[in-house]
Amino acid sequence: MPILSAADHRLMEQLNRHPDLKARMESLMAVVEDASDDLIKADAAEQRVIEELRQMGNEVLTGWASTRAGKIPVLPADAPPLRRAGKKSSIGTPRSEKST
Repeated sequence: MPILSAADHRLMEQLNRHPDLKARMESLMAVVEDASDDLIKADAAEQRVIEELRQMGNEVLTGWASTRAGKIPVLPADAPPLRRAGKKSSIGTPRSEKST
């Protein structure tokens, strides 16, 4: 039995804190190992991996957003409104005269 490194232990602790992500990783590993023996064509394996990664991305971003929501400071009600980023209306600065 291989000896687990400190990084391996940290990864397992992180995955255990996020059971949905851990389950998704296990699903991806099942594709790699073709555990169910039902992936005969590369197209089927590719479709399964794409679906697993889409779901994983959704779960990761949802988890990030819920964690991040607790860290965002609440602005006071009388705070000035924030300016939204967007396209600038300026056409730039005029060219200067050419030097001779």
